[in-house]
Amino acid sequence: MSREAKIIRNTKETKIQMKLDLDGTGPSKIVTGIGFFDHMLDGFSRHGLFDLEIEAIGDLFVDSHHTIEDTGIVLGMAIKEAVGDKKGIRRYGSMILPMDEALVLCAVDLCGRPYFSFDGTFTAPKCGDMDTEMVREFFYAVSYTAGMNLHLKVLTPGNNHHMAEAMFKAFAKALDEATVMDSRISDVLSTKGSL
Repeated sequence: MSREAKIIRNTKETKIQMKLDLDGTGPSKIVTGIGFFDHMLDGFSRHGLFDLEIEAIGDLFVDSHHTIEDTGIVLGMAIKEAVGDKKGIRRYGSMILPMDEALVLCAVDLCGRPYFSFDGTFTAPKCGDMDTEMVREFFYAVSYTAGMNLHLKVLTPGNNHHMAEAMFKAFAKALDEATVMDSRISDVLSTKGSL
């Protein structure tokens, strides 16, 4: 069973093409025009073992907001499509991930109900060419379009680059765990019988 998604989303602000394979090995081809964001998405792909291709053309002459937010929207759409009816998946995933001095917790529930909790403070306005406030906006967009419950919490703060990178990698590991097929689960993992 293929668990892939191909999404094309065009607006007046961005044009985004994405291909996601949940059962990949981690290679990525990512071009958003925002170097630090590409680096974060590459880490997400590699550590989640997702095959990921993204081409995003956005109105960077305005700022990075629309490109990053819309990429989050498209990634959420791709996750939702690729995971399908959710039969046989573990549904929940979590990770506490260290990145040098920084420590980040991420927990995911692919329940179909969007909820987002973010607890972390950046002390610099930018990491490279990416506004640090856009980290939160990206994950918010992913959680709501995927229909997932997503919690991100910085347990030990530190270098801004390390905190952001720990968030992307922790999310990757938690999502990988949540989307894993488990032979012991014959239907959806819910007392309701649906997700």
